[in-house]
Amino acid sequence: MLVLVVIILVFTVLALGIYNLSLYKRIQSFQNQSKRFTSLNILQDFMNITGSDLSVEKKINSINEIIIEKYQIKYSTIVVFDGTDYVVKASNVNENHWKTLSRLHEVDIFKDSITTASPKYITVNNEREKLPYQEREFDRAKSAIFFPLYIDNIYLGYWIMESGTPHDFDNIDTTIFETVKENIISVLRAVDYQKILESIVRKDLFTGLNSAEYLYGDGKKQIDQYTTSAICMFRVSNIEDINRVSRELGNKVITEVARNVQANIAETYMFVRYMGPKFVIVFSGVEADSVSDFINQIKESTENLKISLNNNFQVEELEIDNKKKKRKKKKREEIEVSPSLNFVVATYYKGTGIEEVLKKMENHLDEASKDESQISNI
Repeated sequence: MLVLVVIILVFTVLALGIYNLSLYKRIQSFQNQSKRFTSLNILQDFMNITGSDLSVEKKINSINEIIIEKYQIKYSTIVVFDGTDYVVKASNVNENHWKTLSRLHEVDIFKDSITTASPKYITVNNEREKLPYQEREFDRAKSAIFFPLYIDNIYLGYWIMESGTPHDFDNIDTTIFETVKENIISVLRAVDYQKILESIVRKDLFTGLNSAEYLYGDGKKQIDQYTTSAICMFRVSNIEDINRVSRELGNKVITEVARNVQANIAETYMFVRYMGPKFVIVFSGVEADSVSDFINQIKESTENLKISLNNNFQVEELEIDNKKKKRKKKKREEIEVSPSLNFVVATYYKGTGIEEVLKKMENHLDEASKDESQISNI
């Protein structure tokens, strides 16, 4: 009887063991599934940030905030090498420690990690020890994972996660964070292009208007607040003839055309010098068919301008008794010109390539006769 009870107990224990093992596997499966869903959601968050109208700096900071929140990381810091310096682009660590964090590439334990493009995990065994790179904040971080960042074998910088607990990352699945690292790299790649656009926007010296690059960065953010917008590009079609008479007079024509157009459009509309004698007006949120009358008014008022070089005296330098003196010669005959404008209008749809629309408009104006002066819709 006792043997039978023991056998039953043994089978019961085995059955419970098998059940617990099965339950454990199911839990692991659910956890892995949950991690996959979490990773997908985080990836979607990253994509949303990349495609948003935030500035480059805010995008990188938003990415770091998601990492900290979703993965419950104590500290996360993204450092970018800009070609000359290492710059902390995003971190939730006190700024007093950013200098240390921006010099991790100098720490021996991380040099090999950068050279081999492989992550490095470091930790201490007790609270009295400190991590190799720490200088003052001994009690802040007790374990860390260091990830060098590369795009197509081009070194970008690094990302470091830290914890205040020793051995906190011992059993962590680093493959998940490899995916996060790749997403960080993707964002850095995307915002790098955006940063270039933001940095090359300039003011035109003659007109004081923004350059064409403005339309691809900050300008596009404003335009994309509307589903459709009317874009107008025009060219001073007789600028070559005016320049042959006087380059100085041609420059004045450009500035006067810009001044007159800017004075006749609302501040809510964008007006930029696109290139040379070409200008662009963006009527955000306005249908292309609705701007024809307004453009006609601008065209008429601008072409009615009479532009000349006022007080244009020839100056002659004479040397009398070893002293230089100037005297005015007879005033040259005043030359008065009027600009001739050739317009093209198109519709821009939110989220599409504004550069493609502008290129098509530019080609239309370039292919038109230099004597052409009208308003075309394409």
